[in-house]
Amino acid sequence: MRTQPHDIANNSPAADQVECWCCATTATPDKMVHLGNHPEVHLCPQCAHFVHQQAWEIEDQDRHGFGATARDTIRGLRTQVIEHGWHNNTYLGAPLQWLGKHLP
Repeated sequence: MRTQPHDIANNSPAADQVECWCCATTATPDKMVHLGNHPEVHLCPQCAHFVHQQAWEIEDQDRHGFGATARDTIRGLRTQVIEHGWHNNTYLGAPLQWLGKHLP
């Protein structure tokens, strides 16, 4: 059985585009977040925001103030919304997604 060679021109992103290391979204380098000592690492803004939220959650594990408690409560509510699929609801989805972008 012979295999056909892949058409690299059709399967690779444009030369001026880079790929997000997290979700594989492609965009121009100026639309990506770059890690300081690793210029080869590119993250799209959505994944960079997610990484920031994860870092904040790790930092909050050792904190016990009002802000940390409020953020933990918001994270719990966000988990409930996602588990129930309310973020995909026709009527609730858009407001919940907007709210999610503006909360920690």
